[in-house]
Formats: sequence, C-alpha cells, structure tokens
Amino acid sequence: MTVFAQTIDDWNKYSTKDGGFCAKDSVATIQGLECLFANVLQVITFIAGLVFLFMFISGAYSYLFSGGDEKKLTAASSTLGSAILGLVGIIVSYLILKFIQGFTGVAITDFVIPGK
Repeated sequence: MTVFAQTIDDWNKYSTKDGGFCAKDSVATIQGLECLFANVLQVITFIAGLVFLFMFISGAYSYLFSGGDEKKLTAASSTLGSAILGLVGIIVSYLILKFIQGFTGVAITDFVIPGK
C-alpha cells in the first residue's frame, strides 16, 4: 500500500509565512505565535468582509422590497449605513496604522517575536 505523506523536507521547502504554513522546524517555538496571529488576522478580515457583504445585500434587498413603507425604508437605510460605516471603519483603522508606521518608522503592522 502506497502512502503519500509529506516529509519534513517538503514541509520546509514549501512553507512560508505568506502561504500560511509558517512551520520551519519540527519543534514548536514561541515564534509560532507569529503564524497564529497572522492566520487569526486573516480569518477575522475574511469574516468582516463576509459580514459586510451579507449586511449590504440584506439592506439592499430590504430597501428594494420595502413597498414604500416608511419603517421598512428606515430599517433598510440603517442596515446599509451600518454596513458601509463598518467597512469604512476597517479601512480607516488600517490606514491609521500605516500612517503611524510611516510617521514613526516602527513596523507596527508586522507582528514579530524576537528570537534566534
């Protein structure tokens, strides 16, 4: 029976921080938190995008099918406004971090644990 398992050499050759693998040794170290933080941040960003998309579609659907009812129009406008405000908040917070990084020269958007 043939087993196609990945060897440690293959793992080291193809693993990168950008690729999401982040494993360079066979032993776990404190630097593994860098990878964990990067992966969690990716998932949170993806979920925030999905929430925006869902809220935007839901608000637009409610707005289109409100039938002229003032309460439904207000609720739909509120949902659309909240979705756009949330997206703008995420973008502005990232831009503020980049501005601080450019102004001070400290790489605050890079989570690095000093090590070897």
